[in-house]
Amino acid sequence: MRRLGFLLSILSLSILHASGESLPMTAKDVGLMLRSGYSSSAVMRELSQRHFVGKIDYEQENLLVKSGASPELIMEINKGTYALPPEQSEKAEEAIVDQANKRAAQAKELENANARYQAELAAQRAAKPNASAPNANTISDALKGGLVKIDNGNLTAASDEAIAKKKLIALYYSAKWCGPCRKFTPQLVDYYNRVISQQPDVEFVFVSADHSASEMQNYMREAKMPWPALDFSKIDNNAVRKYAGKGIPCLVLVDQTGRVISNSYDGEKYLGPQKVLADMDTIFAGVAAKRTAGARAVVVGE
Repeated sequence: MRRLGFLLSILSLSILHASGESLPMTAKDVGLMLRSGYSSSAVMRELSQRHFVGKIDYEQENLLVKSGASPELIMEINKGTYALPPEQSEKAEEAIVDQANKRAAQAKELENANARYQAELAAQRAAKPNASAPNANTISDALKGGLVKIDNGNLTAASDEAIAKKKLIALYYSAKWCGPCRKFTPQLVDYYNRVISQQPDVEFVFVSADHSASEMQNYMREAKMPWPALDFSKIDNNAVRKYAGKGIPCLVLVDQTGRVISNSYDGEKYLGPQKVLADMDTIFAGVAAKRTAGARAVVVGE
């Protein structure tokens, strides 16, 4: 089966950093840092450099507390310690809105590209009903027959259906021996349970960098990873290894063709897995906005 030749135009959220420009933080940015494993002290240091725009309401404050915000962090934000001067706030808010609009447009382009891919793939299958099994030129092909999961504390085979119909797959490279990984993984599990479980077109796959199969199994069990993993014995020769960065934790979001949508690395520069989570939030926000618009159109039509 030939590789489909459309382009996905999702841009990295690191563009502003690359150009030397850094926008002030919002409540969403603070929450993302906390969920990614940063301490409240680290967030406060970041706020002292970038400042904070807007205010937090009661609901946002509760979300930040649940994400791990300390009373001191909440107090300093509410006091306006990190607030921008009034003359800069309006300009900063406009820049943030402009950035959000660009991200929404990128998410829409991704959704359209995925729709085109599914249509072309269906057409190819319909044109070759008796064709033999395809080569491993999709992520689900590469992982077929090699997935495992934790079930009641035991490692068991996972169905290929876990990813066969997914449009996006997040490959998580991690290991139990890695301190930053052990710190970040619980945050990722929380994100998965809250967000990814509501996204039927997305799945995570753990690709272990542990020293043994038993270490991998213990790590999955102790971290309560809800997603499938690539069997330890199949990792060395599997095509998904090529997406791994030079360090861990590393999260890489790809589509079924293997095209990278978001990466913890920008070339040699490590951006961290939280960058990929931010990109995923952008994608999901765009999809949700489209669904809401469609629902409103139906109501109006009635």
